[in-house]
Amino acid sequence: MIESPLGAEPADRSSSGPAGMLYKRDFWITENLNYSRPHYRMDKVARLVNKMVAGRECTLLDVGCGPATLASLLQPNIDYYGIDIAIQSRSPNLRETDFLRSPIAFDGRQFDVVVAQGVFEYVGKFQSQKFADVASIIADGGTFVVSYVNFDHRERVIYWPYSNVQAFDDFRRSLAEHFRIRRFFPTSHNWGHWEPSQKLVRTINMHLNVRIPIISRKLAVEYLFICSPRR
Repeated sequence: MIESPLGAEPADRSSSGPAGMLYKRDFWITENLNYSRPHYRMDKVARLVNKMVAGRECTLLDVGCGPATLASLLQPNIDYYGIDIAIQSRSPNLRETDFLRSPIAFDGRQFDVVVAQGVFEYVGKFQSQKFADVASIIADGGTFVVSYVNFDHRERVIYWPYSNVQAFDDFRRSLAEHFRIRRFFPTSHNWGHWEPSQKLVRTINMHLNVRIPIISRKLAVEYLFICSPRR
């Protein structure tokens, strides 16, 4: 899984690696094992997707799926597929591919939902191209759910493998070139730049899907965007 530690404990985020460095399979095959169990943001994404599809039969592509943990949280009416640079267990519904070097795709399929959580912080100069890839594989009436770290947070910590650090407004403008942003909101609000760990705070944030003036700009940990392709 291409993912930051924001769903886990606030560790190893004080230094940064070589600017623009794109890590390969030998890095991610170990790194994505840290996300074999569901974490806060994944739980929130699954909850949103399950509610959004409302029991309808649909297909979903998980971009940067890692161990494909998201599949365990989705309703059975959702036909799950995943792609990643480092697949842990082979399966007909999973593909191992370096999708920064080749188009984001899965056997020419179109998908009702595409999810990319913890992905675009690592795409370097390929951001616009990968947005275009995603837009091309979403079926008519389909939805793109994408997360992005709030680099405008009051605590400017950087996880060292990030290769695509930018202000929130810059990311939103780039996304809007390819998608109609239907809504966006923080995954959570926290004084520290990590997802909340206390049970009550996690529960409140899990159900809070709104932007709070001034506060969200400085305390949103990450954002979730719900989008439709521009056609």
